[in-house]
Amino acid sequence: MKKYEMSHIRNVALVGGSGSGKTTLAEHILFAAKKTTRIGRVEDGNTAMDYSQEEIDKGISMSLAIANFEWKHAKVNLLDVPGTADFAADQLAASQSVETLLFVTNAAATSFEVGLEQTIELLAESDNARAVIVNGMDREGADFNKALDLIRENSDYNPVPILLPIGSEEKFEGVVDIIKGKAFIKGQAVDIPANMAELVENSRVALMEAVAESDDALLEKYFEEGKLSDAELAGGIKTAITKGTLIPAFAVSAGEDIAISELINAIVDYLPSPADKNKVKILSGTTEKEFICNEDGELLAFSFKLLSDPNLGEIAYVRVFSGKLIQALDVYIPEKETKDRIGTVAFFNGKHRGDAEEICAGDIGGIVKVKAIRSFNSIVKPGSDMRKKPVTLPSPVFWQAIKAVYQKDEDKIGAGLTKLLDEDPTLNLTMNVEAGEYVVSGIGDQQIQLIVKKLLSRFKIEASLHAPSVNYRETMKGATVDVSYKHKKQSGGRGQYAEVYFRVTPRERGTGFEFKNSVVGGTIPSGYIPAIEKGLKEIMSKGIVCGNPIVDVEVDVYFGSYHDVDSSEMAFKIATWQAMKKAFAEGSPILLEPIHNIQIIIPNEYMGDVMGDISTRRGRISGMEQEGRKQILNATIPLSELYGYYPALKSLTQGRGKFTQDFSHYEKVPDEITQKVVAAYESDDE
Repeated sequence: MKKYEMSHIRNVALVGGSGSGKTTLAEHILFAAKKTTRIGRVEDGNTAMDYSQEEIDKGISMSLAIANFEWKHAKVNLLDVPGTADFAADQLAASQSVETLLFVTNAAATSFEVGLEQTIELLAESDNARAVIVNGMDREGADFNKALDLIRENSDYNPVPILLPIGSEEKFEGVVDIIKGKAFIKGQAVDIPANMAELVENSRVALMEAVAESDDALLEKYFEEGKLSDAELAGGIKTAITKGTLIPAFAVSAGEDIAISELINAIVDYLPSPADKNKVKILSGTTEKEFICNEDGELLAFSFKLLSDPNLGEIAYVRVFSGKLIQALDVYIPEKETKDRIGTVAFFNGKHRGDAEEICAGDIGGIVKVKAIRSFNSIVKPGSDMRKKPVTLPSPVFWQAIKAVYQKDEDKIGAGLTKLLDEDPTLNLTMNVEAGEYVVSGIGDQQIQLIVKKLLSRFKIEASLHAPSVNYRETMKGATVDVSYKHKKQSGGRGQYAEVYFRVTPRERGTGFEFKNSVVGGTIPSGYIPAIEKGLKEIMSKGIVCGNPIVDVEVDVYFGSYHDVDSSEMAFKIATWQAMKKAFAEGSPILLEPIHNIQIIIPNEYMGDVMGDISTRRGRISGMEQEGRKQILNATIPLSELYGYYPALKSLTQGRGKFTQDFSHYEKVPDEITQKVVAAYESDDE
């Protein structure tokens, strides 16, 4: 493929809800551009963009895919992005690597699509240009105006038609290009149907207003004359879209292959190039700056997606903003504070790749067999201190403990998980040392289930999921407990002897453990005091009630006795352990559980159901406020109840609710739940 200047490149991403037809649309675009020789079907599992076995089995996109094609004078890089909220990392990756987000909506939708709503909200802070594609105009119930009205009513977007549909449902046969003033049916330019003249004129007026608002001179002329010339309208379109004052809307039918060529023409003619949006926000050290990108400028590239291929190793999809990437180039990865060397560079079309000499400014490609580069990493020249401004990733809302089904794989599962998590930065892997289990967390159940499938398909590791263990804490309540214990054992030869007297006092929540030595008169030699303190720390780490660490107590050793021959550090440790067990038996032991802050964002109509559900989960609502069309609930909820909250909230709100969470504090577990936790521990211990 020949080299393209920045002004002749278009980078676009198909985003929106699952089921809106993005992958089918991509399939028809690639066929129209003669990039493929046949049109694949999602149902048949043979599309260019959904090529992994997991996607074929499920019939949905589960990973971002890229393709490129040439059209007229331009090169178009097309990203097909999963619509399920679980794969938000890919949606954010797309927003960081293209100029324009193409929001695909279903023309026959009877209500605002959940996936589209989630995508719009997730990408609200991005500075991309935006456009709307109303797909499926041939479907029963298709209504172009209703589709746009649903977007206007439920978001801050005001899409303005540029490709108007000619007919709908089974009568959909083409589109009218408002700017060109021509109708297109079966790819041929024809006169605008007479019955659409008024609609076209009104749409043109709306378009003029949006274009005029992007330029002061055009706005002044529009106010004075009430219209713009064809040249002014055509010239101002791209400026308005680039600035974000205009969100164009296009009608198509991927299923019936109608208006696909006209859509590609619109992408090339009206949407911004990398040269039009050549300013990128970067961090230089800790200072935010604006970096101007150009073909001959300093290198700035961004790895927006990492894939682990069993045959090729790690592959990084990259967007080059400035300069160029070539094979054997030494680069620096500021997020990792390490160097790397560029291996083979290539252009990708789904799973197929074509090796390239270079990836130039404005273009998108891939690097094969990367070593240090990971998802969401900047790539700059050695010695540079700049990096792309990081994107805020969603916090985990779904957790699962994961383990190898077979013992032979236990040593391999950690390495396999690490490789897979490099592909999706919204996934986290932690080791719960107390429970001895890996816990993988993310933003959805499908996302976690995909990890299990990839472990099997790529690494031949069969894994299972279960609810994670809760890291409880043990402590005491009430007054100080005064206990003593004498450890005395004689079995021939040297015996064991130690006696300790403790005052064990509960402390305020969160203040931790404190050890005091009040021994006077040498009743316990000073050389044994460290053994007593060590013994306390050991039993506090193991717990007494049900194997959880002990917190928030003060232990004051004030008296004891010893034997010149039989006393030892171990004897004093044993006496310490037994004394603490006695203290807990007498001192009203309790369990503490982790409590998390949770902020829930839901449409108003689900408020009652969500509040009721929080109550059943032992949660407490601390406040609520209205924000736009939604309510924000602030609450606290025990972690044990939070583990299953994601699927519950999704069910209660038909997928429209979302939440964020973080740890707050530890709090007493209700007695009836404590009994269940202790019983489960004792059962497992048998």
